[in-house]
Amino acid sequence: MDDVLLTTDADGVRTLTLNRPRAYNSLTVELKERLLAALREAAADDGVRAVVLTGAGKAFCAGQDLKEHVETLRSGTEAPLGTVAEHYNPIVTAIVDLPKPVIAAVNGSAAGAGAAFAYACDLRIAASSASFAMAFAGVGLGPDSGASWTLQRLVGYGKAVELMMLGTKVDSAEALRLGLVGEVVPDDELAARAHAVAATLAAGPTRAYAKIKSTVALAAGSTLAEALDAENAAQTELGGTADHREAVEAFVEKRRPKFTGK
Repeated sequence: MDDVLLTTDADGVRTLTLNRPRAYNSLTVELKERLLAALREAAADDGVRAVVLTGAGKAFCAGQDLKEHVETLRSGTEAPLGTVAEHYNPIVTAIVDLPKPVIAAVNGSAAGAGAAFAYACDLRIAASSASFAMAFAGVGLGPDSGASWTLQRLVGYGKAVELMMLGTKVDSAEALRLGLVGEVVPDDELAARAHAVAATLAAGPTRAYAKIKSTVALAAGSTLAEALDAENAAQTELGGTADHREAVEAFVEKRRPKFTGK
């Protein structure tokens, strides 16, 4: 039996590859549990300074495995969608809170929770063949996996509601125009490009990146005063880091800084 999640490390980058290509990397309980554990492990590993999330085969992730889900429905369980609280919410929280950059390398179709996972990442690089779809309404459900929070921050409230209600499939060119992704590359260049961006970030000031993530997320729903307080706290902490001191010394000495993530 194939491993449902592949993990590789290079240049300070950990690449997590959803590996159920014959099922378009749809999410079973096993895959969700493995992904959550892997994200938490990456967060705790000082040797990992950036993460790439991608899929094997022709799809990034088709969302919930409906074949597994229908068995849950048929079983008569009282909470057929208990996986939202048990798996999807913790996975998205792990992506958003991971104190290192997370890049989605979207290699094909990203639908439902699969699209939401990509939206939760810090950066999104798409292959030309990539597409996005909020598939929830098509199966009589509302959004989950943080899509109600992330999508409108990327494209605005009105467009987010439209995409969710109509379930419109968005190709890579339109995704770039809307701001769903930051870059589109040929299919055969995606893995290399995503790794190159991640490796650049992995060589940077990791703790500063973590504070960028947390302060911007807070500011999205805070008052100006709260945002200023968070920025002040972050700068106070970062001012004492080895990376800040190294960057200042490098500037004075007219050389490139060598960041250690500390």
